[in-house]
Amino acid sequence: MLPLREDDLTISTDDGWQLPMQRTLCPERFDVRRRPVLITPGYGMNSYIFHYHPSGQSMVRCLAEAGFEVWTGSFRGQKASVKTRWRAQRPGLRALAERDVPAMTAAVLADSLTGAEKVDLVGVSLGGAMTYAHLALHPDNRVGAVITIGSPLRWEEAHPLLKVAFWSRFLVGSVPMKGSDRMARRFFPLLARVPGALSIYINVDHIDLTDAEQLMKTIDVPSRRINRHIAMWMRHHDMVLSGVNITAALANVDKPLLVIHTNRDQIVPEPVCLSVTRAWGGDDVTVLKIGDDADWYAHADLFMAPHAPELVFGPMADWLAQRQAS
Repeated sequence: MLPLREDDLTISTDDGWQLPMQRTLCPERFDVRRRPVLITPGYGMNSYIFHYHPSGQSMVRCLAEAGFEVWTGSFRGQKASVKTRWRAQRPGLRALAERDVPAMTAAVLADSLTGAEKVDLVGVSLGGAMTYAHLALHPDNRVGAVITIGSPLRWEEAHPLLKVAFWSRFLVGSVPMKGSDRMARRFFPLLARVPGALSIYINVDHIDLTDAEQLMKTIDVPSRRINRHIAMWMRHHDMVLSGVNITAALANVDKPLLVIHTNRDQIVPEPVCLSVTRAWGGDDVTVLKIGDDADWYAHADLFMAPHAPELVFGPMADWLAQRQAS
């Protein structure tokens, strides 16, 4: 296995949050001519899972060994983030899209060893939705190409459990979230043994339970405020931030886009994930569907399943290399 160089950094948003970031590259393969890649995490998770894989190469390693300088970041409100000003904006969809994503992209371009003028974004689940919102709200962005992995845009349908959970923004926003990550670590190995209990999120046939503790390190504490925002988003179907309908505004975005989804994602169903393909303003849109009836893939399988390195991470690296070359 080739050695990697990993650098930990802390950046500051313009309103007073400190966010952790990490840069990874493979010195033997690093290509200074390539744009850096920034990966942002999804709801209730952090960036740990991008650096770890239960049985093969992680997403970060695959991209680094393909020659990219790879950055990962976390949003405000996650455990490793620090609020430094009492008036700093609280965690919410608008803050993530308008402040955190711009702060992370600016930090990448300021410190990148490539000297690139643009960064390619990889958004996972909610991180991809925040990428969409960032592009819609910032026409002057410094983004090259975009990859989203199991990311929602327009909630045209939802799993019954999610409908119940997010039926009322007031109720979902009042449920205490403190300690939920510890509860998940405690009960995940038990639920994984109950047939169908976790199928909404992952295919348990893909899980090595001996690594459950490692997998649980990626779980973070959800935000009650973000819960309320998601409930409003699901009820109205489209995300509206700062008075802008994000779905409609994406008609003005023409960057290369790769959308990755699964055949049995019950967190972000196929119509919700693919709604961006109808909204996107550019012609260079590629869709990669993972899984079939014989070996079905759920939401988290996109970055945790045994074959994710060859089915997901490798194609990501190839697609990025092709778009950067062109």
